[in-house]
Amino acid sequence: MILYLHGFRSAPGSVKATRLRDYLTERGFGARYWCEQLPVCATDAIALVEAQIARCETPPTLIGSSLGGYYATWLAEKHDLKAILVNPSVVSHISLAPYVGPQTNLYTGESFDFTPAHIEALRAIEVPHITRPERYWLMVDTGDEILDYRHAVARYAGCRQTIHAGGDHGFRHWDEHLDGVLTFAGLASD
Repeated sequence: MILYLHGFRSAPGSVKATRLRDYLTERGFGARYWCEQLPVCATDAIALVEAQIARCETPPTLIGSSLGGYYATWLAEKHDLKAILVNPSVVSHISLAPYVGPQTNLYTGESFDFTPAHIEALRAIEVPHITRPERYWLMVDTGDEILDYRHAVARYAGCRQTIHAGGDHGFRHWDEHLDGVLTFAGLASD
């Protein structure tokens, strides 16, 4: 099972989420994919994903993009799961602090207030260092205009890392890695 965790102001309709869903469906793994709209509050988002983890018959693989990577790291550490992190946020309570105030979801158009309480909820789930780096696969574009990829490279030192020159926060190289994602998640063999 693959659980896809989207980023801040994103949705299950994002480019990477829909491409992965379609890719898995085309290969007969559509029922092994889960992606739902994550609540704005980190506590509620984590609870939603943990409820899905509890329903899985075998340990799922997490895929987290941006803020979803921050969540995936916390969940991987807590539940001993594998995680693929795509241009992940490393210290979300710091990188998202400038966004406190009214926000709009880029895919749904829904408006919401992002508050200091949301920042504190993110601070509460910060992972100061990872254990068992073999559980992780980091994918970053050096041209990420929102997050400094070097922070992720340093945080996930010792993990499998795929670093592409250029690109952007949307991770233009996603389609190139979908076969590898399937293998990493244990849905296909090399």
